[in-house]
Amino acid sequence: MRRILIPLLMLMTIQVNAQQTENVIIITTDGFRWQELFGGLDTGVVSAMRIKGKDSTHIYNRYWSADVNERRKKLLPFFWSTISSKGQLYGNRNKGNLVNVSNPYWFSYPGYSEIMCGYVDDSINSNDYKPNPNTTLTAFFNKQPKLKGKVAAFGAWNAFDRILNEKESGVPVFSAYDNIGGQHPNAQEKLVNAMLQDSHRQWHEDECFDVFTHYGALEYLKKNQPKVLYIAYGETDEWAHAGNYSAYLDAAHRVDAWIGQLWETVQSMPQYRNKTTLFITTDHGRGDKQKNKWTSHGASVEGASEIWFAVLGPGIQASGEMGAGTQYYQKQFAQTIAQLMGYRFKAEHPVADEIKSVTAH
Repeated sequence: MRRILIPLLMLMTIQVNAQQTENVIIITTDGFRWQELFGGLDTGVVSAMRIKGKDSTHIYNRYWSADVNERRKKLLPFFWSTISSKGQLYGNRNKGNLVNVSNPYWFSYPGYSEIMCGYVDDSINSNDYKPNPNTTLTAFFNKQPKLKGKVAAFGAWNAFDRILNEKESGVPVFSAYDNIGGQHPNAQEKLVNAMLQDSHRQWHEDECFDVFTHYGALEYLKKNQPKVLYIAYGETDEWAHAGNYSAYLDAAHRVDAWIGQLWETVQSMPQYRNKTTLFITTDHGRGDKQKNKWTSHGASVEGASEIWFAVLGPGIQASGEMGAGTQYYQKQFAQTIAQLMGYRFKAEHPVADEIKSVTAH
């Protein structure tokens, strides 16, 4: 009897420790470069943009260190503490770890569609493109019996209504200046809505500040407890296009803190604790060979196809910064996320294979 009992106890221990993903939070920060993720403040950009005065003092005081490991940690403390010690980070080309978009355009709508569809549709060649005709991962998840009605998306940019095809998919998408909370918002939702509507509209009706997207998504997470949540931040791209390197770095620093807050929140809730994976990435890269091109992207800008991703959650091997000899593509993200959730993403279009180093347990 004792010979049987010991193996049974061992099996029970293995099953308890081998936690699997039951929930996923997909996070993007628009156009954030791998160069800052893995290298921190880029002095070449500072010189090329001739950044002086208060902005120069601010970014050097806040983000500079001669040591690259300390420098990147100053910019992105959550990435370079929690994710680097408990998760995986991909895309440091200085170490030969390569991640690229597959679409030929290297800007936002095609990039987000590639992330969400696992497929490159060459006809999606404009940020003004119609509602996405392809099956998105969020739509696929919403069709699964265990996930139906438990999928939602928040995006600072109003194009996410079309990118995720809110009308056809049945997945609620809260973008730009959409109010949250429906017909019966709670006190926190009322406050977010009031501040959102009264806020300065830097990008007119197209895009709100990330702070509203973040706190709307955070409240939705606490109140509705979705199984799949997508959050898309946008300021890293907007400030880069404006050539404001100081604001770009500050925006990335805030996103890092918000990701940390999301992680602390899910780890504090029994229904999410040790059952939730964060998958974090970007839609496109930016210029770098000519440092003044860091503000730009698109097919004519060398380096704008170069991206990165990070993953943190149960069953994810704590490999930290991944090494050399790999090439991954944005179109692989959708199947990777589906596999983490225990599904095989199938659609009317081809779907690229998963990244096995992420999904292997």
